[in-house]
Amino acid sequence: MKLFDAVWAPSPRRVRIYLAEKGIAIERVMIDLRKDEQLGPDYLAINPRGMVPALQLDDGEVICESAAICRYFEAVQPDPPLFGRTPLEIARIESATRRIESEGYAAAVYVLRNGNPAFTGRGAAGKWPEMAQIPQLAARGTIMWDMFVAMLDKELATRPWVTGEDYTFADITALATIDFAKSARLTMPESAANLRRWHAAASARPSAAA
Repeated sequence: MKLFDAVWAPSPRRVRIYLAEKGIAIERVMIDLRKDEQLGPDYLAINPRGMVPALQLDDGEVICESAAICRYFEAVQPDPPLFGRTPLEIARIESATRRIESEGYAAAVYVLRNGNPAFTGRGAAGKWPEMAQIPQLAARGTIMWDMFVAMLDKELATRPWVTGEDYTFADITALATIDFAKSARLTMPESAANLRRWHAAASARPSAAA
């Protein structure tokens, strides 16, 4: 099987961190986003949506979306568990992950894609007709980000990791989101001591360099 990967994009990084935590090695095919290789005919034959990452299985079937790829490997190799062991742990991790994606990650994408002139005509990632930027989305993203980091900082006051005592896929998602947000000039405020403590710990794990 092959993982179609990209160096600086947050979604492929989420998969790389997950695989590193699992100790899973896989062949990687690098897609150069700066050269728009994700929109070229060779890659569109793999993923017609023009998004990374994509996992091509040995039989040729392709799994897209970073969370789905990680779910696949979780089923193949359950240990160490990163999506939870018990029904309650699984629900907590799923809930936290969805919130991070819909509030934190979405905020960063809104600001980057709709507030940066480099993305003129490309207000959404992937293969679309021309997608105009919406300045109001950039403003909304800034509001969402401030509320997201405040919420996460408050929750981390009572636990070492996002959902409790164990490092999970929710932490991977949060780390990829917060680091990606820097490209949109969205940061952790100095006052967010709990979030900064968590970020330092997550960044110190060897998997963070994957």
